[in-house]
Amino acid sequence: MIGEPAPRVVVAGGHSAGHIEPAMNLADALRRLDPTTEITALGTVRGLDTTLIPARGYPLELIPPVPLSRKIDTDLFRTPSRLLDSIRVAGAVLDRSRAEIVVGFGGYVALPAYAAARRRRLPIVVHEANARPGLANRVAARMTTHVFTATGGVRLPHAIPLGIPMRPSITGLDRRALRSAARRRFGLRDDGVVLLVTGGSQGAGTINAAVSGAAAALRAADIQVLHITGSRRIVQVPAGQPSDPPYVVVDYVDEMRYAYAAADFTVCRSGAMTCAELSAVGMPATYVPLPQRGGEQALNAEPIVAGGGALLVDNSEFDPAWIETDLIPVLTDPEQIAAMSARASAAGAPDADAALARHVLATITRERRRRPCS
Repeated sequence: MIGEPAPRVVVAGGHSAGHIEPAMNLADALRRLDPTTEITALGTVRGLDTTLIPARGYPLELIPPVPLSRKIDTDLFRTPSRLLDSIRVAGAVLDRSRAEIVVGFGGYVALPAYAAARRRRLPIVVHEANARPGLANRVAARMTTHVFTATGGVRLPHAIPLGIPMRPSITGLDRRALRSAARRRFGLRDDGVVLLVTGGSQGAGTINAAVSGAAAALRAADIQVLHITGSRRIVQVPAGQPSDPPYVVVDYVDEMRYAYAAADFTVCRSGAMTCAELSAVGMPATYVPLPQRGGEQALNAEPIVAGGGALLVDNSEFDPAWIETDLIPVLTDPEQIAAMSARASAAGAPDADAALARHVLATITRERRRRPCS
């Protein structure tokens, strides 16, 4: 877009890391393709927006949060007036930033942005990371033909499978090359199998309890553990012998590429971003989906499991006994780990950030040609 005004993009993907991270990764990709791109992020004070978005270097505009109550109560009846107020504030942001396009990633930050964009006849781009779309994106997919999903089979009008925008530090990760440095970083041995355990930034009680409870069996099988417990969660691991393989406990890891490079296998939830990152780096996993909301997290992992790149276990069944009888035999079989790693890689989509960014910039160009006086 050399010689033209800077593209002006508003991204709406706030509240949770699963919405914020792909929005910021798209923003980074837009800047790589056209460094003049002006990007404004919408968010609220209720989630991680005020922490994660400024840290990535993008201006953040706050709008009133409008979570949709799942019960018939007073909050539900207040929703229409709250939504109108949030649409008004979002519209003011679009006007101030002179937005040319809105790119939404779902959640209750996105719905007001979609509505405000439609009132201004701005193009809308929708990205749905989950296998089961949320309300905001189900509504928005009827407002636009620019609809992209993480995988095929997502039931949205006009949906095109694309993958999830990720950081180049993940999609370009050479696990083998970084392995020794990563293991030294966490105090792990250079040789032997490493199991990475994580329940996300907030942790997962079921996963923490099951793996720590299986510490003796894991040590007996000569398996090292890098256990990310999550903030504000305390995990007590039985003391071992000095000769035992390390069981390293940390509450948070700032750069997950090091954790991925150090590990051979992961135990984790199956959020859309987690599934995408592990596939991108070729990491086999045991996915333990959150049991809430009708088990929708399990749908994110199903294509990887079906392809042979992961195991899937119900939250209620994941315990120390399952680890000992079902997981440890896999962890002690190098050939199976290698095969699962290759199959996990086949499910990855490492260039989704650039592909989505190109589509956004091309849409702006087409719109400028259609409305040359805007």
